[in-house]
Amino acid sequence: MCSLPVPREPLRRVAVTGGTHGNEMSGIYLARHWLQAPAELQRPSFSAVPVLANPAATAGCRRYVDHDLNRTFTSSFLNSRPTPDDPYEVTRARELNQLLGPKASGRAFDFVLDLHNTTANVGTCLIAKSSHEVFAMHLCRHLQLQYPELSCQVFLYQRSGEESYNLDSVAKNGLGLELGPQPQGVLRADIFSRMRTLVATVLDFIELFNQGTAFPAFEMEAYRPVGVVDFPRTEAGNLAGTVHPQLQDRDFQPLQPGAPIFQMFGGEDLLYEGESTVYPMFINEAAYYEKGVAFVQTEKFTFTVPAMPALTPDPSPAS
Repeated sequence: MCSLPVPREPLRRVAVTGGTHGNEMSGIYLARHWLQAPAELQRPSFSAVPVLANPAATAGCRRYVDHDLNRTFTSSFLNSRPTPDDPYEVTRARELNQLLGPKASGRAFDFVLDLHNTTANVGTCLIAKSSHEVFAMHLCRHLQLQYPELSCQVFLYQRSGEESYNLDSVAKNGLGLELGPQPQGVLRADIFSRMRTLVATVLDFIELFNQGTAFPAFEMEAYRPVGVVDFPRTEAGNLAGTVHPQLQDRDFQPLQPGAPIFQMFGGEDLLYEGESTVYPMFINEAAYYEKGVAFVQTEKFTFTVPAMPALTPDPSPAS
């Protein structure tokens, strides 16, 4: 399997972004806190920069103003000629690309951690582009070992041949934290505290790497998308039913052919008609109603992550 190069120098330029979606409150309030009190993000070999990614959407407690910011970091958006009519998030994506990138350049940040909440019952979900990202996979494994009680699931969103589109893809290495369930516009103390703890552990892992820790090869399980399923709808496009109680809140649990997935408003059940077992996630995610997605179908697979050799220790902090 082909893997991306492992960093051979310490990671000095690190950012933690919250509020990419303006109604996902844990990352928003953590970013706001760290902008006022950044000492929590400092480590001996680097200091992470907090960023409030979408201030306009955050001010309105909306997912976005004009366009989903976390789908906007592609070359077609970032490299097109700016116009006065550009959506707010396209302009903001270009600003963030200049701040944290430019994407795919040697000047990009070494690592970006992007913080999200979901209304779906994903628990603690770690989102990366692909299994080829060796540094991110070792970080995911470290979080799994540190917090076995959280059952940190790894979701690899990038399909073959697809360009990466999310915020952390502007950096040389990146990861998304997706914690749920949490309602939009609501701050839950338990999820806020869990996210804060996970961020600290991510930064501690980068510090371990910078100080010369070696990480052995391992096998990992992860999930990758194979399709999406929309709600049943009327001819007018309105919902004709909703997620079945036997499917609700069962993110990452196996869905067998013939199992109920929707309960129609008339009372009858709709069954899963696929030919193989899938693992649904983002089940009944509020933000996906507009996208025509009741849940994302994933498949579970196992792969080998190569070892990450030690760097020569260099404890000096970044300038």
